[in-house]
Amino acid sequence: MNAPLTDDDAALLRRYRRGDAAAFNALYQRHRLGLFRFLLGLCGDHALAEEVFQETWMSLVRSQSEQREAVLFKTWLYQIARNRLIDHWRKTGRHQAGHDEYDESQHALADPQPGPEQQWGLSRDSERLQAALADLPEDQREVFLMRAHGDLELNEIAELTRTPAETVKSRLRYALQKLRRLLATEELSA
Repeated sequence: MNAPLTDDDAALLRRYRRGDAAAFNALYQRHRLGLFRFLLGLCGDHALAEEVFQETWMSLVRSQSEQREAVLFKTWLYQIARNRLIDHWRKTGRHQAGHDEYDESQHALADPQPGPEQQWGLSRDSERLQAALADLPEDQREVFLMRAHGDLELNEIAELTRTPAETVKSRLRYALQKLRRLLATEELSA
């Protein structure tokens, strides 16, 4: 029984719960890159992001409950990930860690590799973006990452973070303004 990629997430989750491993694989393939980027962006630590990423999927696998129909699978998945990261921070008494480089080859689909000049440019752009993200206040960075990597709607982010929708909207607007300003400033000084 193969799970077509056209099935919605809720249908794939139901199929997985009935024993269809291909349905889980389709969910994983669909959400792994965005979820990992979200976690890495929040914590800035590759090893921690990888650990929480794995814990998130294991929590999903162990969970016997179905997601509520009113909540999208993606929102539920990101809530699990966010909770696991918060749990880790509470246990260790730490919040932010150093920034490691993100190894996209572990999580991305195989793509043709860009040439050396393009790789260097992409690496510099990535470093500039990571530095700009690190300068954002945590609440703005979290909302930006959920929108950018999770492709979550503002109302979904509001529900996930238990924050009023207008506050989420403001945080995203301020994050975008600050990122534009930081990246433009760095562009001029480069």
